[in-house]
Amino acid sequence: MILMYDRFEVTKVLVIAPLRVAKNTWPNEIVKFEEVNGLTYSIVTGSANERKKALERKADIYIINRENLPWLVEKSGEPFDFDMIVIDELSSFKNWESKRFRALMKVRPKVKRIVGLTGTPSSNGLMDLFAEFKVLDLGKRLGRFISQYRINYFKPDRMNGPVVYTYKPLPWAEQAIYDRISDITISMKATEFLDMPELLSNEYKVYLDEDEQKKYEEMKEQLILQLPGGEVTASNAASLSNKLTQMANGAVYSDDGEINAFHNRKLDALEDLIEAANGKPILVAYWFRHDLTRITERLDKLKVMYQKLDSDESFDKWNAGALQVGLIHPASAGHGLNLQSGGNTLVWFGLNWSLELYQQTVARLWRQGQKAGTVVVEHIVTAGTIDERIVLALKEKDKTQQALIDAVKAEVLR
Repeated sequence: MILMYDRFEVTKVLVIAPLRVAKNTWPNEIVKFEEVNGLTYSIVTGSANERKKALERKADIYIINRENLPWLVEKSGEPFDFDMIVIDELSSFKNWESKRFRALMKVRPKVKRIVGLTGTPSSNGLMDLFAEFKVLDLGKRLGRFISQYRINYFKPDRMNGPVVYTYKPLPWAEQAIYDRISDITISMKATEFLDMPELLSNEYKVYLDEDEQKKYEEMKEQLILQLPGGEVTASNAASLSNKLTQMANGAVYSDDGEINAFHNRKLDALEDLIEAANGKPILVAYWFRHDLTRITERLDKLKVMYQKLDSDESFDKWNAGALQVGLIHPASAGHGLNLQSGGNTLVWFGLNWSLELYQQTVARLWRQGQKAGTVVVEHIVTAGTIDERIVLALKEKDKTQQALIDAVKAEVLR
């Protein structure tokens, strides 16, 4: 509002966000806050015809989902005359080879002001920062080319002959990168500037019996396991990790796609947590399709009111307190959604390696507007399995990200 109507520095703003955030969160927030509720907006989503009409509509702010950015730049036929861009979830531009990144870079020189927002700037390490900051400064601070960035700050780590699979930061690189980006980076922790609820994180351990543990170890060591429903193979380390994670959750896909039940330990733990909640709503994060299938079968037996959260209607029912259990997949509903009105307990039925998805999912409940004094995050962890390694890996990754955030923390209280 100040930039547009007081200083006259901005005339037309483009907001790029995840689809549901673009359709729901941004319009709701614009109306909610007095400082900006006088601004007009147009939501550029839907069919190509609907998007064209939205672009033709006169407004201060145009809100588009990131998947439609290439269409806007290359196919819409409309002039790209935005003088300010706001990227909600800048981390979604960390892949310099993605269509959205390339499309944005085509028009980036035309934009005089750009802001990137994210709570997970380097969820998988410092390599993520290259593309994110190139979007912001056209390569001024970290270099114009990924090869240049790698040479300056990293060294090869895991290799197979001349092929480099991963890179490791040089001993001094971390601080050097932070110093380079500090002048355009502001970090504000919600716990320091907002009245946030307490966050409690627990592990609910479940244990395989001797026979189940033996089969799990057999898969890990031999990469193959014979089950009644068919043969399961793991052709490489990534596939093996995937299979072991499935087994830790209680079921595994055979090579022909059949679901082989392995144990019910996590389902029993989830039932205990639901019972302990005594009717209070619980948000359950799952990862595999068979997780969802098995969870819903158990909830049907318990006669629990539940719904998969994947539509505006389901989000509204959750926030209205009409559901005892909400089922959420981190990859499809992890960013930007306001779910804090529906409950304050999150249960991780199935863990995954992505720190970004993990933190964003937790932030659906642990955020401003949460009325409960405490948000509880329960992790159902199968002891002696890859679950324990995933929990540890998420903690280790968080150290890198936390160092980044702390390195550029804004001294806004001065």
